[in-house]
Amino acid sequence: MKVPSVIRTYCPRCKTHTEHEVTLYKAGKRRTLAEGQRRYLRKQEGYGSKRKPEQKRTAKVTKKQVLKLKCKVCGYTIHREGIRLKKLEIVEKVR
Repeated sequence: MKVPSVIRTYCPRCKTHTEHEVTLYKAGKRRTLAEGQRRYLRKQEGYGSKRKPEQKRTAKVTKKQVLKLKCKVCGYTIHREGIRLKKLEIVEKVR
């Protein structure tokens, strides 16, 4: 699916419709010192089995792609709810 690089949509901070720059949301790097990650690593170590069984087959073919919209006026960032897509392409201008 082709998505325009600039979308005119509502900005909650400006409280009006403004132009937004569109980028693809990418999850950040996991923090090794976070409590959940330390717990996971502690449970994984040793000679025992894995914490959770490894999946043999995946249920879904696609991942939900989330759009990150940044307001050109105030710089406020909002996330647009993800849609299931095989391929997402951000283009300069959609005909």
